[in-house]
Amino acid sequence: MELSKAASQSPGSQEFIAKPCALRVGIEDSALNKVEPNDTLEKVFVSVTKYPDEKRLKGLSKQLDWSVRKIQCWFRHRRNQDKPPTLTKFCESMWRFTYYSCIFCYGIRFLWSMPWFWDTRQCWYNYPYQPLSRELYYYYVTQLAFYWSLMFSQFIDVKRKDFLMMFIHHVIGIVLTTFSYVNNMVRVGALIFCLHDFADPFLEAAKMANYARRERLCITLFVIFGAAFIVTRLAIFPLWILNTTLFESWEIIGPYPSWWLFNALLLILQVLHAIWSYLIVQTASKALNRGKVSKDDRSDVESSSEEEDETTHKNNLSGSSSSNGANCMNGCMGGSRLAEEQGTGKATGNLHFRASPHLHSCD
Repeated sequence: MELSKAASQSPGSQEFIAKPCALRVGIEDSALNKVEPNDTLEKVFVSVTKYPDEKRLKGLSKQLDWSVRKIQCWFRHRRNQDKPPTLTKFCESMWRFTYYSCIFCYGIRFLWSMPWFWDTRQCWYNYPYQPLSRELYYYYVTQLAFYWSLMFSQFIDVKRKDFLMMFIHHVIGIVLTTFSYVNNMVRVGALIFCLHDFADPFLEAAKMANYARRERLCITLFVIFGAAFIVTRLAIFPLWILNTTLFESWEIIGPYPSWWLFNALLLILQVLHAIWSYLIVQTASKALNRGKVSKDDRSDVESSSEEEDETTHKNNLSGSSSSNGANCMNGCMGGSRLAEEQGTGKATGNLHFRASPHLHSCD
């Protein structure tokens, strides 16, 4: 079972911890209104398309004797119905925030007393005949379980824009964790875990602030996250981790077949770090210029595809204007996209703020 889903839905974590926190910061526990049942539209939605074009809308309008505008609204509300409510996303982020914070504290507390934390050359002395302590074993098993949970959840959650990059990242993480454990490279593996866990709590905290509509706090936390991510992934990772895996290990134990694979995976990981850092800088600069965080392209922007959504709605609405007149244009053109985004709560993107427009009824 996917760990984050299990934790966020369990009575202990959601009912007694995450949910009360969400309610306290103003996130409503309101069930999403289900769309009016219609077998014909449901069949089109499930089997054909979630974004019907103008021609299909007119055909459905004649078949059902509904206005084009009403059918547009039905599809919009039906899409919103499949999205998780804000309360669920807050609980999910709170669970991940708790995990990242706890595992980082555990790792740094354990590693602080280890000589190879201060001198990375100690990672390779007497290799591969290095004892595996109980603390290090628990650290590895917990991290591997969490990476597997992220891998499975990718195919269950709403599809993200960087799905492929995250999939590669999770595969590399699982392979590196398993490979380093089998080859007893657990010392340098523990350093990699600790370094990667440092920035993630700030991202999850920024998401929670976003869901709670704490805009300034969200911006502050996201900027802190961006700075922490760039420093740890683009500076410390190559100077501390890659230096010891590429050069110090070569000097002390020399290259061997698995050495090449291990370092190749780490270099691929570094390329992903550079790509994500670029996207984070873009998002942070836009946030500072506009005074709000629009989206985080690193990992958690829901890819219901904004471009596709906006284009489709504009095309649909231009077609509906001929059938429904100026009232439909005034009622749906300005608010259709925003209404859909706000159908599941106060914020749909994980880091996505918009002003609430005056939305007209679709009835």
